[in-house]
Amino acid sequence: MSNSSPTVQECMTTDPIAVKPLDLIETVIQLLEKHRISGLPVVDDQNYVVGVVTEADLLIRESPLQPPLHFTFLGSIIYFESPSHFHEQIKKSLGMLVQDVMTAKPVTTTPETSLVDAAQIMRDKKVNRLPVLDQTQALIGILTRHDLICALKPQVFGQSES
Repeated sequence: MSNSSPTVQECMTTDPIAVKPLDLIETVIQLLEKHRISGLPVVDDQNYVVGVVTEADLLIRESPLQPPLHFTFLGSIIYFESPSHFHEQIKKSLGMLVQDVMTAKPVTTTPETSLVDAAQIMRDKKVNRLPVLDQTQALIGILTRHDLICALKPQVFGQSES
């Protein structure tokens, strides 16, 4: 057993496919289909991650909108959940650009992060991918659940015989 645990850098996909905030939704759909992936980082002109767009973000466009639960009491509307979430759903369902449907301020990681810590972050934050940022906060890779499963394979099945 090694003294150091594997890091994100050892398993991440380098030079990930990314889109810009002003790209069309159709571009995202084409890239997801072509590369058989379920999400993409969204970067600005300096290659800084400003969001993530996923299949789930796109599916909102096809699902019926659910207005927030509320009741009226003495002429006032009292919401059981935030109306801002409903407004965000409307924006995503009507959006034509990546910036309209993406999840802003995504959870990210660094290449030095251990795979154990990265897996914990993904589980705790309920995300399926982590954009990997360098010291300048620029995108250099992406770590997905699939990458983590591939990293587990040698441990589970032993090293393959050559």
